[in-house]
Amino acid sequence: MQEKAKQTLLFILNDAPYGSERSFNALRLAINLNEQDCAETSIKIFLMSDAVSCALPRQIPGEGYNVQQMLEILLSQGAEIKLCKTCCNARGLVDMPLIDGAKIGTLDDLSMWTLEADKVVSF
Repeated sequence: MQEKAKQTLLFILNDAPYGSERSFNALRLAINLNEQDCAETSIKIFLMSDAVSCALPRQIPGEGYNVQQMLEILLSQGAEIKLCKTCCNARGLVDMPLIDGAKIGTLDDLSMWTLEADKVVSF
């Protein structure tokens, strides 16, 4: 039996959780990639700009998808999630609680994740 290929995938999200579907589509893809039998994946998600609000708890979207729930699924699948500290500071979010498992990160973290990644996907 052939061994599964191991890939590290970095997703960089920039859009707010609701309004456009860019962050939703990125998270859909990340979850689906984790569920593929042909490859073993290591998913890393870096939230920048308005996407930092994706990791705030107690989201109650009106209808449709729930970005908080999608991030929690990814965390339970072993993904790592970091939020840009500069972006959080600019939006007054640095002292806000985050969903369990999400952490504040820096540009250095993003740089290292980018260098270590087999593929980088930006939404």
